[in-house]
Amino acid sequence: MNFDKEKPLDTFLNILFERYEQQVPAVRMITNALISSGVIARQQDIVNDHIAFRTLGVRHLGIASFEKIFLHQGYKKMDYYHFEGKKLNAYWYAPPSPEYPRIFMSELIVNDLSEKAQEIIHNYTRNIHQDPVDALDLDNGQEIGEFFHQPLWTLPSIEDYRILLEESEYAAWVIYNRYYLNHYTISVHDLKAGYNTLEDFNRFVESLGLKLNSSGGIIKVSPDGLLRQSSTVAEMKEAIFIEAETMPIAGSYVEFSERLVLPEFKDLPLAAIKQEHRREGFETDNADKIFESTYIKQTKD
Repeated sequence: MNFDKEKPLDTFLNILFERYEQQVPAVRMITNALISSGVIARQQDIVNDHIAFRTLGVRHLGIASFEKIFLHQGYKKMDYYHFEGKKLNAYWYAPPSPEYPRIFMSELIVNDLSEKAQEIIHNYTRNIHQDPVDALDLDNGQEIGEFFHQPLWTLPSIEDYRILLEESEYAAWVIYNRYYLNHYTISVHDLKAGYNTLEDFNRFVESLGLKLNSSGGIIKVSPDGLLRQSSTVAEMKEAIFIEAETMPIAGSYVEFSERLVLPEFKDLPLAAIKQEHRREGFETDNADKIFESTYIKQTKD
């Protein structure tokens, strides 16, 4: 995903990806295997379909705060999604130009949680008295990149984490990981033949010893059949909590997407097909299952 330009957007996307790549071994494993197989020459040859972030829906935070970073860079707010069972809202954002990834931004509806879970979350966020994004220079890519990795609240206690984990694995993920990049997405239809369908690409990924998210099936397919998605299961990391206790928790993962050509463009020659000829946007049911890439029923052996 690395960009060679010097726009603020390029700068902070590079910072995000570099730290994500360091923390998620599957990224380099897949990239190196693609290079050694002659599919790509370098990481930058991979088209990044989208990146995703998780937020807490409390005052001064959530989507209303976080989206300012991307809207300032020229992103356009698109469709709304609601996940009733997981108590989430989400939007996707179209990039200012095709070389940049889409953004998928979700938010926990904290008020829909139990009183105990709400109390825990508000206890960590109560000292945030103003929107932290408002204090950023949104034309300074370095400052934004550092913001993504700054703690906005203290490390949780292991007890609080476990209570949240029992009720909302999404809540537990955010209370520990904060604004850390949840995943990036390899656009498989942009790869060469033999790797450019999810069936082929998933076999390639599994041959590397990586486990795929099986919730809703290995390949999640939209009702129109034109958006197909798979993902690895989140990497487990040894987390250190506020009292210095440790336990393994879910980190981040890698997604793979295949956007098929829209029916009205099906007769176009392959060389003429561009991004605008393919299925756009996201799908609630697909995304609902992709969220579970960090869930215990997927990460457990």
